[in-house]
Amino acid sequence: MKNILLLGKTGQVGFELHRVLSPLGPINAPSRAELDLTSAQAVADYLERNRPDLIVNAAAWTAVDAAEEQQSKARRLNAGLPEQLAKYSAEQGAFLVHYSSDYVYPGNGTEPWQENSTTGPLSVYGQTKLEGDQAIQQSGCEHLIFRTSWVYSARGNNFMKTMLRLAQSKPELSIVADQIGAPTPARLIAQITGMAYRSNIPNGMYHLAPRGETSWHGFAQEIFRQATQQGEQLAMGPNNAHPIATSDYPTPAQRPLNSRMALNKLETALNIQLPDWQSQLHLTLAEYLEKN
Repeated sequence: MKNILLLGKTGQVGFELHRVLSPLGPINAPSRAELDLTSAQAVADYLERNRPDLIVNAAAWTAVDAAEEQQSKARRLNAGLPEQLAKYSAEQGAFLVHYSSDYVYPGNGTEPWQENSTTGPLSVYGQTKLEGDQAIQQSGCEHLIFRTSWVYSARGNNFMKTMLRLAQSKPELSIVADQIGAPTPARLIAQITGMAYRSNIPNGMYHLAPRGETSWHGFAQEIFRQATQQGEQLAMGPNNAHPIATSDYPTPAQRPLNSRMALNKLETALNIQLPDWQSQLHLTLAEYLEKN
């Protein structure tokens, strides 16, 4: 049985991880009030007291636009914290699981990114996530890093829930159609994490997302289509979602246009075929609509 430390338990991924990892051993999952992750000293003291031998870090600064102005805070959570956890893990023989992002890539072209593709973040968020990855890789600790994309779930704040809320009252919406990636439910991230750890796959970096690709516009259309099929009453349908370019919706942080990620490394390591994003949306929508 492992002594597990789970960070970020109130987030979308953290919530799902808590359910999936429970059979592996007792889980310490401190709240923000119990452990201030922005304080390196507080984290050091907590590690010294609890001595975890499996650390699962689902904590991160995820406010992409706000990171442009609050760079030091984003860097602490996305780079400083992973570096600190990796150093502890290397020194104490602990195992570290960490989550990264498609935003570490430059977003050009149309080919899927490989785990060893050249990185080139376009934003502070992407740069700090890359720094966290590099710190873990250079630490020498045993680790798994999962780069994922477009995370959503039945809980928390995310694109799926925003679209459903807007579709209750708005007759039409304009949605970005030239950013391409794979919407990834937090539940799938947690399930694969548990499978990968129990399977003892080789240390390193893996892409974790469903199969297939779509745009934010295509994702929204599928949300509206499936929600209607599942009995949800919406003020608008898929045809009322209008495609626009990224340039028509300016944001403080630049987004990658190409977030396609190759999945063959993870599928080969686990001897599985990852599900497609549409079937994963169906499951997540069903969970959300059942609760609301």
